[in-house]
Amino acid sequence: MTKHEQILQHIRSLEVGNKISVRHVAKVLSVSEGTAYRAIKDAENQGLVSTIERVGTIRIEKKQKENIERLTFAEVINIVEGSVLGGRNGLYKTLNKFVIGAMKAEAMMRYVEAGNLLIVGNREQVHKLALEAGSAVLITGGFDTSDDVKRLADELDLPLISTSYDTFTVATMINRAIYDQLIKKEIISVEDILIPVDKTDYLVTGEKLFKWNELNERTGHSRYPVVDKDLKLQGIITAKDVIGEEPDTNVEKIMTRQPISVTSMTSVASAAHMMVWEGIELLPVINQSKKLIGVISRQDVLKALQMLQRQPHVGDTIEDLVTRHFEDVSTPQEHAFQLEVTPQMTNHLGTISYGVVTTIVTEASSRVLRKYKKGDLVVENITIFFIKPVQIDAAILVKPKVLEVGRKFGKVDVEIFHQGLLVGKALLVAQLIDR
Repeated sequence: MTKHEQILQHIRSLEVGNKISVRHVAKVLSVSEGTAYRAIKDAENQGLVSTIERVGTIRIEKKQKENIERLTFAEVINIVEGSVLGGRNGLYKTLNKFVIGAMKAEAMMRYVEAGNLLIVGNREQVHKLALEAGSAVLITGGFDTSDDVKRLADELDLPLISTSYDTFTVATMINRAIYDQLIKKEIISVEDILIPVDKTDYLVTGEKLFKWNELNERTGHSRYPVVDKDLKLQGIITAKDVIGEEPDTNVEKIMTRQPISVTSMTSVASAAHMMVWEGIELLPVINQSKKLIGVISRQDVLKALQMLQRQPHVGDTIEDLVTRHFEDVSTPQEHAFQLEVTPQMTNHLGTISYGVVTTIVTEASSRVLRKYKKGDLVVENITIFFIKPVQIDAAILVKPKVLEVGRKFGKVDVEIFHQGLLVGKALLVAQLIDR
């Protein structure tokens, strides 16, 4: 085990809420401060710790995917650029909803429950009542509070946070953060679909080829990762490597070395692109130490991409805002789509933005290619000519024309019209992923 892994294991073993420092970790594990710093940064990227200004780095609960729309108080501090006045030991807790206190204290307490975050100004009585009800408090406007309230927050381990922003801005910032997390939920990563290593069939270096034959007869698969005794990925062996070889041949002699692999955090879309581009059916999944943690197959990837289109309760991306307005007005003679330029689609000049035009071209091409071939597409190249500016509220007509469609590639010519005039033209080349 490397020093980096030892530090990560040490961080995982710490209780939630513990404070972590570079010097302490370096001293306890007898490593250099540079190594400790890199490992702590890695732990932060993995969601094991959180760094808060004027507090330090603390161990937090790793957020599960199903709780992604919940924020921890530590994250709230970073979002609102706040400071902690009390209750530091409760920063790792998650909040289930936030309440804005803009009424009399008695009326307000009907809405405040344990696990909430009350957003309020400089009203000390309300701060105290909220903490007693089990709710954390976020004081807006940069105000402080009394020492009694701070002591109470420390006793109850409920964060007392102060920010210089006003109430409306704070609520908007927190909402935006939750919304961004919902969008992230929609992006399926390899860890969501991989076959774990304990259910994966693999070969170990030093084994003979007859082991491949045994696995092939038992499972019907023809591709297997090859690992060493520490489960580190060494290569991959497929049916074409085996042809004409003797059963007592060592697997490392005929395996493909340094195979293409992915990590658990790779997006499924990237994995699909690799599989199509390289023409491979199976991808090994490894961790940072190159250890095998599972595999994904082409079928798993395609199933995930289909599931993505049906997933409910996710935030809208810019792409969703554009494609929602797409209306199919095709005739038997030609394909055509119509949409209106909404305010969200424009740039600072009030004309349609370049990114939106790219999305329109991609979506129109994707829809028209789907009529020829079932599956998804990965854009490889787009050439766009912006001929005339298109203003806000303008109705545009998009006419895609398939120039060529093969087994793996498609080429589409897209023309964009406004009031009968050509305002844009594009050529798109895409890879096609079979379903």
